[in-house]
Amino acid sequence: MASGIDLTRECRHVFEQIRKLKQHRYAILSIEDERQIRVECLGVREAGYEDFLADLLRPGQNQCRFAVYDYAYHHQCQGTSSTCLKEKLFLMLWCPSQARIKDKMLYSSSFAVLKRDFVGVQKCIQATELDEACRDAVEEQLRSLDRD
Repeated sequence: MASGIDLTRECRHVFEQIRKLKQHRYAILSIEDERQIRVECLGVREAGYEDFLADLLRPGQNQCRFAVYDYAYHHQCQGTSSTCLKEKLFLMLWCPSQARIKDKMLYSSSFAVLKRDFVGVQKCIQATELDEACRDAVEEQLRSLDRD
């Protein structure tokens, strides 16, 4: 591992609870003591995107975080009038531009650990400003993966 950061067993377990069992909508993860990635917050299945952003920013707008989110939206297939529900799992690196340089470097280099271990993530998103983490921006990136 380039950063020397370990992913806790709890993180892997929570990821599987989100991906396979659909027990949580999202998880916010943080680096603890510059040694390991731990679960900081879980979003209930009924939580909305606004709840997610509030939890992501709760430690402060200048604090880096990771997040995994099971995003649901309606998709209309080309040539039909019906819609279907799609769910896509995304992994986010929240690294605000006003964060400390040391934190940005640590989180950025540790992002590869999550990308490698969280098999099944459909999109990795890096956000430095709220307009990159907002619902519209994220949904646009997820919809770009859709086949019509």
